[in-house]
Amino acid sequence: MYIKKIVVAISIIGLFIMGGFSYYVYNVMFASNTNFSQDFKYIYIRSNSDYNDLIEQLKDYIVDPSTFTVLAERKNYISNISPGKFIIRKGMNNNEIINSIRSNNVTVDLIFNNAKNIYDLASIVSKQIEADSTSIVDTSFEKKNGFTDETLLSMYLPNSYNFYWNTNSEDFKKRMLKEYESFWSIDRLNKAKEISLTPTEVMILASIVNEESKEISELSTIAGVYINRLNNNWLLNADPAVKFAAYKLDKYKNTIIRRVLNKHLRIDSKYNTYIYKGLPPGLISMPSIISIDAVLNYENHKYFYFAADPGNPGFHSFAKDIREHKSNARKLHKALDKKGIKK
Repeated sequence: MYIKKIVVAISIIGLFIMGGFSYYVYNVMFASNTNFSQDFKYIYIRSNSDYNDLIEQLKDYIVDPSTFTVLAERKNYISNISPGKFIIRKGMNNNEIINSIRSNNVTVDLIFNNAKNIYDLASIVSKQIEADSTSIVDTSFEKKNGFTDETLLSMYLPNSYNFYWNTNSEDFKKRMLKEYESFWSIDRLNKAKEISLTPTEVMILASIVNEESKEISELSTIAGVYINRLNNNWLLNADPAVKFAAYKLDKYKNTIIRRVLNKHLRIDSKYNTYIYKGLPPGLISMPSIISIDAVLNYENHKYFYFAADPGNPGFHSFAKDIREHKSNARKLHKALDKKGIKK
């Protein structure tokens, strides 16, 4: 009878132990371990992160880091952390969280447009992927592939690109070069050849056209004006290029030039297309793909001049001769004077 009681007692203790162990296993593997109210959270794991860095990030998202660590050790995750952007959904247990941040690297849509220079681009890009701005502004890759300080911006076509968040600078630049080479298809190369321009020259002209107007419908018309001037060995007389030359000078860096004046036209710079013939040595902005194609598919017409149309804001008045252009220019100057725009 005594032995029977001992057996029963041991059995009961065993059941308690088994129950406790089962409860512990349940907590470690199957109990929800998230502590946020949103449907999901993103976690960004940098390429040089160790497990301590990961736990520091996770502490705001999980209830019990200790049970997470127990399972992470059993699943051999602690020494095999993967960098990237990962999603943690509300109600996930430790097993689901580890599986997600181990293998479900989420891509990001990297978007950039109209960056003023490589420093501006680096600032934009480094906010969207892991690549740091310091490595992006290192232009040795661009120069190794035929670009110069003046033309390197042409390697970056403004668009939306799908990347893994943990992309470094080198891989980002390799992808951009590949996109550039793909963009310049046989069709586009042939169109550039037809107007006696290289791809870089097309993009330089497109950068001017891009700054002249935001109205897509007239971009090819403006491009046609500049093509006519180039073909007739005229000065381009491009105001956006003059502004670019001015902004490179200290006294104009923190100003906004709303009206190009004679003092601007006297600036001695290769970007001053009122002094130097032909295209400037580099891009003055990051041209949109629409602007590039507007140059390649320019409107064939007889216009040589254009001026902003005060009666139709955002659009321009085009002219075939200087007399008509001066009439359009007088209307514009009168409107600017009326608005008090003197510089």
